[in-house]
Amino acid sequence: MREQLLSIIEKNSRIDISELAILMGVPEVDLANELKKLEEEGVICGYHTLIDWEKTNVEKVDALIEVRVTPQRGQGFDSIAERIYKYPEVNSVYLISGGFDLLVTIEGKSLKEVSSFVTDKLSTLETVLSTATHFVLKKYKDHGTILTKKYADERMKVTP
Repeated sequence: MREQLLSIIEKNSRIDISELAILMGVPEVDLANELKKLEEEGVICGYHTLIDWEKTNVEKVDALIEVRVTPQRGQGFDSIAERIYKYPEVNSVYLISGGFDLLVTIEGKSLKEVSSFVTDKLSTLETVLSTATHFVLKKYKDHGTILTKKYADERMKVTP
């Protein structure tokens, strides 16, 4: 039941509990108790709304920053990751494989604001060796949701 419940609410966290109970074939009270338990255990960490900011008048810049760091003895990457994720500009921090150690996603009002975060805050941390910043120019799909309009093929078929 847990896996099915998590799969459903991951795609639609706003689903009504009565609809969810019918869909899963279990009583509402059981679902409510299971959801509460999952939240208490930290399995469900939050509920989010996905917004396509390009369709609003709000100016936002998203950036992906690759960070190479020196891991600290006995703590590995955890302490530097914690220092980074405490900045309010930071949306997420991931430990990754490859040429860099961490992937940091941030949001700013302008390219200049993001750049100053990288140079004034991130690059000045003592264990940070180097960074590479990539600005998001357009989002096609985010959190499993397609954000771009699909265009129908309007060409006429040619038959022999």
